[in-house]
Amino acid sequence: MKRRDEQWRVDLRAAIKAKDRTSRQRVQMPELDGEYRSKVRNEEVNLGLTPELAMQEAQRCIDCANPSCMQGCPVNIQIPDFIKKIEVGEFLEAAKILKETSALPAVCGRVCPQERQCEAQCIHVKMNKEPVAIGYLERFAADYERESGQISVPEVAPPNGIKIAVVGSGPAGLSFAGDMVKLGYDVQVFEALHEIGGVLKYGIPEFRLPNKIVDVEIDNLRAMGVKFMTNCIIGKTLTIKQLEEEGYQGIFVASGAGLPRFMNIKGENLVGIMSSNEYLTRVNLMDAANPEADTPVYKGKKVAVIGGGNTAMDSVRTARRLGAEKAMIVYRRSEEEMPARREEVHHAKSEGIDFLTLHNPIEYIGNDKGRVTHMVLQVMELGEPDASGRRSPVPVLGKTVTIEVDEVIVSVGVSPNPLISQSTPELEVSKWGTLVVDQETMQSTSMPIIFAGGDIVRGGATVILAMGDGRRAAAAMDEWIKSKS
Repeated sequence: MKRRDEQWRVDLRAAIKAKDRTSRQRVQMPELDGEYRSKVRNEEVNLGLTPELAMQEAQRCIDCANPSCMQGCPVNIQIPDFIKKIEVGEFLEAAKILKETSALPAVCGRVCPQERQCEAQCIHVKMNKEPVAIGYLERFAADYERESGQISVPEVAPPNGIKIAVVGSGPAGLSFAGDMVKLGYDVQVFEALHEIGGVLKYGIPEFRLPNKIVDVEIDNLRAMGVKFMTNCIIGKTLTIKQLEEEGYQGIFVASGAGLPRFMNIKGENLVGIMSSNEYLTRVNLMDAANPEADTPVYKGKKVAVIGGGNTAMDSVRTARRLGAEKAMIVYRRSEEEMPARREEVHHAKSEGIDFLTLHNPIEYIGNDKGRVTHMVLQVMELGEPDASGRRSPVPVLGKTVTIEVDEVIVSVGVSPNPLISQSTPELEVSKWGTLVVDQETMQSTSMPIIFAGGDIVRGGATVILAMGDGRRAAAAMDEWIKSKS
C-alpha cells in the first residue's frame, strides 16, 4: 500500500500520538427519537455523522503498520486509507478509496455487521476499548459524496467484447458486476422482480436502508457500463442453456435464498401466519401497507415475530410502525445468542418491542374463522453448545405459556429457490438446495461456466459476505476466461 509512506500520513501520525488517539471516546451515532420513529415507517433511524463528528472519530485510528481491521473485511476495503482521508477533511477522496473495492459503500456502512467483522479486529478492542467506528465512517464518506453532487465513477478498462451474465441484482450480483465491468467485460444483470436491488430493496425496510441510497449505488454501476434487465426469471423466462447460446462466456448466479422455512407445527397454516419474506416483500416492494394496494397486508395489533436475526428485527419493527400495540420477538435462545446486530436489538427495544427469549412456539390456536388467536410457547433453557458454538436450547419439561396474538411472522431461515437447479439438471446441488462451488473460486463443481455466490451458495448470510463472494468470483472468472484464450 504505497499511500502508507506518503509524507502527509507521517505528519498526521506525528501530530497526534497513538496514546492520545486510543484514549478518546468513540462518537455516538445521532438517531431519531424511539417513540417518534416507531410511528413513522420510511424515515431512517440513524441520522449519520456530521463532518465534525466524522473527523473526531477518524482521529481515533492509529494507522497501524499492519491493519488488523482489514483482515475482517470480506471485500478488502483499504480501511486506514479512507479513514485518514476523513481525518484531514478530504471526504471525497475517502469515498473514491471506498469505491476501489466496494460497489455499495453507502449500503455497507448501514447494514453490515461491522461489530463482528472489521471492528472486531480493531487494535482498540485488543486494548479493551471500543473499536473505531469504521461503519459510521464508511457511511459518512459515501453520504457526503452523494449529497455533494460530486459523485465519482470508478475507472473501467477498455471493452473486451466478452459477454457476462449475472443472475440476480442483490449484493453478490452487484458486487460481481462492478468488478467485472471494471475489467472491461460486457456485463448484463438479470433480475426476476420489477426493481433492481434484490434483498436490499425487498428485504430491508427503508427505516434502515432507504431505497434512494440503493438507487444511487445502482446508478453508479450503470454509469460504469453495467446493464440491467428486470422481470426476467432465469430458469423460466430464459434458461442457463439459452444464455450460453446467446454468447455469454461466464454466468454468475446470485439468485439468493427466497424460499421461506416454517417450523411445521400444529396450526401453522392458520390465517394471520406468514413468513418474514412474504411480509417484508409485500410491505417494502408492493406498497402493502397502503389499504388501497392490490394485496394489502393485515395490520395486527398483537404481533409475534419468531426468530432472532436481522430479518426478525426488521419484521417486528415494521409491524410496530404499521400500528401494532404489542409487538414481540419470540426467540428460543437467550438474547446473548441472538444473531441480529446489537444495534438492531438496541433500536428495537427503544421502539417498544418486547423480547420473549428462551421460548419456542409449539402450537397455534385459531378461532372458528380459521384466524390465529393464540400461540402456545414451550419454555426453554440453554444446554450444551451446538456445532455453531452457541448453547443449544432444550425444553423445560412440562412448562408452557399461552399468549394472545392476531398475527405471527415466522423468521427462522430461508432456502434457495430451486428454479435454477431444476431447470439446469447438470448443476451439482447440496442436500440443502444450495449450489456446490469451489469455496476459493466460487466456480461450480459441475458446470465450469457457472460461478455463484451469496445466499444461493451459503443458504443465508450477510450483505457483506455476499459481496465478498461476488468479488472472489469476479477475480476467479476473469482468470478462468483468460486461461481459455
